[in-house]
Amino acid sequence: MRDFTEKISIIIPAYNIPDLLPKCVESVAMQDYPKELFEVIVVDDGSTDNTGEVADKLAEKFDNVTVYHKENGGSSSARNLGLSHASGDYVGFVDSDDFVDHRMYSTLMAAAKEYDADMVQISRDEIAENGQKLPDVVIPPAEATVIEPREHLRTLLMHTGDASYCTKLVKKAFFTDNMLFPVGELNEDFYLMVHMLSKVNKLVILPQQYYHVFYRLGSNSRKKNEDKDYFPSVFTDIVRNADVVLDIVKRNYPDLVEVAERFGYVQRLDYLLHIPISKMTADNEFYNDVVKNIRKNIGKVRKNQFLTKKQKIYLLLLSPNPRLVRKLHAFVRGI
Repeated sequence: MRDFTEKISIIIPAYNIPDLLPKCVESVAMQDYPKELFEVIVVDDGSTDNTGEVADKLAEKFDNVTVYHKENGGSSSARNLGLSHASGDYVGFVDSDDFVDHRMYSTLMAAAKEYDADMVQISRDEIAENGQKLPDVVIPPAEATVIEPREHLRTLLMHTGDASYCTKLVKKAFFTDNMLFPVGELNEDFYLMVHMLSKVNKLVILPQQYYHVFYRLGSNSRKKNEDKDYFPSVFTDIVRNADVVLDIVKRNYPDLVEVAERFGYVQRLDYLLHIPISKMTADNEFYNDVVKNIRKNIGKVRKNQFLTKKQKIYLLLLSPNPRLVRKLHAFVRGI
């Protein structure tokens, strides 16, 4: 075992997930990192089933697991509560339906020490419920790669980087009162990452796929007919965060402005391709602002060197009358 002296805190928010929580917590608690330097904090976010009881039993089973119970407030508030109790030099996060390799945190900490890095990232894979490995969402590097915060921000804006805090260890000192996860946001990792990046010295990305994202079949199933008008708020969050990051880029990374503008156009395109037609109405102010933004910047859309030809075509087709285009598209597909 390597000679480690740094303490690690891992925070796991949990809500109504009693069946998967044991595998998640056990994979984290049984790391090959020194037990006396490794704590696992499970935050029961006001579960309405027996998740809290399952978490308490896990705390009885593992000496390095502690459980906190709170009223339901969402993943960000649960993570922030965990941070308030974390005593580690570095902190990490794991989603309660995922699991990790037993070597993950010793590998990350070894890299943090070797490269003197404030932030280190492991690679991830996506696992289906039947155990099948799905296509990689983020392509792992061939070898350990050190990048500057500016370059990581660029990869995020180009949709090739990993904004998740679950694949990372970060120095605890960066999580200050004004640098926490935004409560009520579904795109919370991206929001915090783009604010924190200017503070860290570097990011080290490792090739090992030690973080396992678990996809349950039910989470990707087709919506029921009565749910056809359901529109997750994440699609509004990603547009708002695109505007937030554009302001940050203009202030701190002016050479990335065109890349950040491209990011905003793609996020708005994603919004327009997912919003139910029934919600594309004159009284939907957010929808109308999205359309106005694209129309106002259609010249920039045409000239943006970072947009693909397909993205430009979609934006140009949708901008005049998104509702009509979506109706025609639905008719052609027989939806």
